[in-house]
Amino acid sequence: MEYTEPQFYVKRLVREKFVNAETRKIIIGQLPTRAIDKSMFGENLIAQIITDKYVGHLPLYLQIERYKRSGMTLSSSTLNDTVKNSCNLLKPLYQHLRAEVLADNYLQVDEKPIKVLDLTTKGKTHRGYHWSYHAVKKQLILFDYREGRDREGPEALLKNLPGYLQTDGYQVYDSFAKRKDIILLGCMAHMRRKFDEAKQNDQNLSENALLLIQRLYIIEKHIRAFSSLSESEIMQLRKEMSLPALHDFELWLKMHLTDTLPKSAIRQAIQYALPCIEKLKRYTEQPYLQIDNNLVENTIRPIATGRKNYLFAGSHEVAVCAVMIYSFFGTYKINKINPQQWLADVLVKINDTKTTELSNLLPANWNKPNT
Repeated sequence: MEYTEPQFYVKRLVREKFVNAETRKIIIGQLPTRAIDKSMFGENLIAQIITDKYVGHLPLYLQIERYKRSGMTLSSSTLNDTVKNSCNLLKPLYQHLRAEVLADNYLQVDEKPIKVLDLTTKGKTHRGYHWSYHAVKKQLILFDYREGRDREGPEALLKNLPGYLQTDGYQVYDSFAKRKDIILLGCMAHMRRKFDEAKQNDQNLSENALLLIQRLYIIEKHIRAFSSLSESEIMQLRKEMSLPALHDFELWLKMHLTDTLPKSAIRQAIQYALPCIEKLKRYTEQPYLQIDNNLVENTIRPIATGRKNYLFAGSHEVAVCAVMIYSFFGTYKINKINPQQWLADVLVKINDTKTTELSNLLPANWNKPNT
C-alpha cells in the first residue's frame, strides 16, 4: 500500500452569455446550487472538514496545521464560520429527523456530559449534556443538547411520546413511570456492570450473578444468529427460556439481599438490580425489544473520544451544532453509509428540497449519488 497527499484545486465555473437577436435581451447560464453561497469552499471540502471534526475527532486547529503542510493556509475564523453556516443549513433536516425519531414507539435513551465554555467567566466551563435517543425500529439517532442533567430535558422532548422507553437506572427517568402512555424498560448491561465491578468485593457471588445474566445473553445471541426467526418464534423462545432465567435471577437476588454486608459493593449491586427487575423483564413482551441499551451507548462513544480531543465546546450554540452533526453521523453509522459522501451531497441538495421530501435526505433513506 502507498499514500498520496490530498490536492487542492480551484473549481472554475464559466457562465456563457448571449444576446437574443430579436428581443435584444441578455441570456446567461444558470449557476448550479452551491452548499454555501459566496463561500470559498466547495461542498466536498466542507464535508471533509466537518467529517474530520466529528467523525475523526480532529479539532479545527489541528486541521489547519494539516492543511498548512499540504500548502494551504486557512484561518480558524473561516473554518468556524464554515461549520456554523453548514449547521444553519442543516437545521430543517435536523428538525425533520427529530420528528421522525419521536414518532417511533420504542426509544432507547442515554446521556453523556460535555464541557461548554462559560462566556461570562474567563477560563471557566459549564457542564452540559448530550442526550441520545435511538429509534430502534427506524434505525435513527437523535442527539439533544441540554444545559443540565435534570428531568426537564427528556420530559420536554418526550411529552408526546407513546410506547416503550429503555433507560438505565438514573432516577430522572422514574418520572416517566407515572405516565400511562409510556412503558419503561431496564438495561441489563448497566445492571451487569454493577456485578462486574463487585468482583473485588465478593468474587464468588459476583460471578454467580454474571453466569445467571450470561444465560439471558446467550438466548439473545441465538435469536440474532437466526435472522429467519419469525416474531412468534422469538416470543416463544423468550417465554420458554428467558422468562425462567429471569425468574431464577430474581430469586437469587432476593436470597442474597440479606446475607451480604449493607455497604458492600455486592449488596449495592443487588440493591440496584432488585427494584429494576420488572423493567428488566419487559424486553420479553415484544419481539423487537432489546435486552439492553448497548445500541444507543454505541452512538455516544464518539462523543467521549471527541471530548478528549477538543476538551470543550466554545459555547452553547456550538454544543447545539454538535448534536445536529452527531445525530446525522450516528444514523449514518447504523446504516453503514459514507458520512462524507452523504454530507457533500446533502449540503448541495437541501436548499432545493421541499419540506415534504426532506425524509429522502436522511442517512437512513439516502441513496449514493451517481458518480
